Amino acid sequence: MEEFCKSQEAALAELHRTAPNAPFLALGQTVFWDEPMKSGVIQTSSRLGYKRRFTAGVHDTDYFAKSPIRLRKRGFKALPHNDTTTKGLWSAAGEFSFLFGSETVISRDVMRHAGAKVARIEHERPGMMDELTEAWGWRGIVSSNESFRIAAEKPLAPLFKELYSTFEWAVEASFQSITGKRRKESRKAADALLAAVCNASEDAENTTLSEYYQRLIPSLYSLSAGEEIDLDVTSTTQLLKFSRSTVRQGRFDLLDLFVRPETRQDAENAYNEAVAGSEIYTLDRFGTGAIPFDLYIPGRGRGTIRLGNRGCVVMTPIPVAFSFKQPLRSAAELAEKVEHAFGPDCVLIGKAVTLIGMLARDYVFVFHEGASGYVWRSRQMHQTLAKQGHGLKLNPILRVSYEPWDALADCAAWFKLPEPLRRPFGTEELSAAGFALRWREAVKEGRSMLEELAGLKRPLSLIRWLQGEAGGHWEALGKEYERLHDQFVGLNDELNTLRAKKKPILDRIKHLKAERVTAEKAKGDHWREKIFEKEHTQKDLAAREELTDAVKRIQHEIEDAWAEWRVIQHRQDSLVASKRVEKARARRQSISLEAELMRIRLIREAVIASDGLEKAGHRPAAWWQSVVSPSGQWHQSTMQRARYSVEPLT
Repeated sequence: MEEFCKSQEAALAELHRTAPNAPFLALGQTVFWDEPMKSGVIQTSSRLGYKRRFTAGVHDTDYFAKSPIRLRKRGFKALPHNDTTTKGLWSAAGEFSFLFGSETVISRDVMRHAGAKVARIEHERPGMMDELTEAWGWRGIVSSNESFRIAAEKPLAPLFKELYSTFEWAVEASFQSITGKRRKESRKAADALLAAVCNASEDAENTTLSEYYQRLIPSLYSLSAGEEIDLDVTSTTQLLKFSRSTVRQGRFDLLDLFVRPETRQDAENAYNEAVAGSEIYTLDRFGTGAIPFDLYIPGRGRGTIRLGNRGCVVMTPIPVAFSFKQPLRSAAELAEKVEHAFGPDCVLIGKAVTLIGMLARDYVFVFHEGASGYVWRSRQMHQTLAKQGHGLKLNPILRVSYEPWDALADCAAWFKLPEPLRRPFGTEELSAAGFALRWREAVKEGRSMLEELAGLKRPLSLIRWLQGEAGGHWEALGKEYERLHDQFVGLNDELNTLRAKKKPILDRIKHLKAERVTAEKAKGDHWREKIFEKEHTQKDLAAREELTDAVKRIQHEIEDAWAEWRVIQHRQDSLVASKRVEKARARRQSISLEAELMRIRLIREAVIASDGLEKAGHRPAAWWQSVVSPSGQWHQSTMQRARYSVEPLT
């Protein structure tokens, strides 16, 4: 990523120099997250005198998220994301977060690293890890249906009830965090927001999810900005419509390089080099003839294009194909064949690395800091193509970074902190300015606590730490555990004394067993030498009797030694199994379990107040600002502090 410019003015001046006529483009799969924050770019650009248009679009060409777990009934459901039952959850077209929340799963690996006895918690409290690992303040809507519809085709009517109730959950939970004399204004703002979301659902039976989001874009951008925002609204199905009438647009120039026989191999090599070493498939993984583009065919779904010399296969859920007599020589010829086979409403979508290069021919992407992690791979691909003589002129990206928590310093709001943030912030209620002052320290302290907890390996160490850090009833529990610990130290001393008494007995038994072997051997040797098939005397018989008595005597000594050992062992067993010891052991285990439960809750709070809070700040839901600060103070301060960078793609 490029370094941030010294000022917003410098960034937009640089953009005006390098891409003077290209409109801004912001694409998002949902309108309920951070995309409307980009209204600040519109305001800043206009304030500085630029006439650049802004296009906000719904990225509606991905499939709607499927449920990772079996739902009781078919339809749609808002689910939390955790590291257990919903570990594989992915949701983008319908995700929501309340104030301060984010999609930060507190993974079991993070907990183990911080010293948590995860296996013990799972054994002692079945199902508890579902909640403990859950991303706090986040829900994502998923579908239990087995359809292959992209968001552009998803009917709104069966989805709206769950979508609205989940948004209402997020708004109401956010409102509960607001206190103080301005709470009435926040209530009005929250109600206006809910009303706008509800009113846009009119004629839901004949509306798709994409169309609904497009209706909402102007109002949510304006609510976020605190004023009417002038913008254009679109979707990827409109931007990337692929037909004879659209193929001459610059966004299909990259496709042309993958279709033309004289450039195809260079283009494929550049793509494969760019994705090498990542989780993104190289083209051979998609099958023979694959190019890095999907085709969406209305009613049939979306699939990878596999282009041969005499025909093309589109890997929709049920693959479809069409043929031609000669190898295609351009994107225009492909568009003609596609329209002839499937009509004029197909959509051609670049895969992760190629989509950016398609739309950057005609637009200036506006990305938040950290968004679209494939940008550097896309840049690498286009740089390779340029070296091969196939360079395309691409508009740069405008990268925007916000610090909304710092911007609260200029707000008059007050917060009643939700439970997971109270201990990290050291209070239940504080001003917005106080939050701004404290949050970075809370992040730092949260990470420091995780390191401290990781070093507490023994229960006694953890309990002593809790005495000092948590106080309260841990003072009494700590003293009780210390007392029990001392009892077990005394018990161990007694047990060690008994073990010490048993050892010489075992040594003696070992020695006697060796003597018995020697005596039995002597008896056997005498039998073979003097008695068996020999003429033996009375003296020989007497000698044999003496050898037999020797074996018996040693055996009796062994038995007596074992009897002595069993007496001591019985005393040891009685000591360990006594009701007093069992009670003390059970109580000690109970306290240590309570300490582990406390540790794991502290880990959860520390992650929420560190990684979670940072990620929430990097990607805040835009509507938070209108509810927390209806006067627009928070929005204005956030936009004034925003940092811009101009990021070239070639």
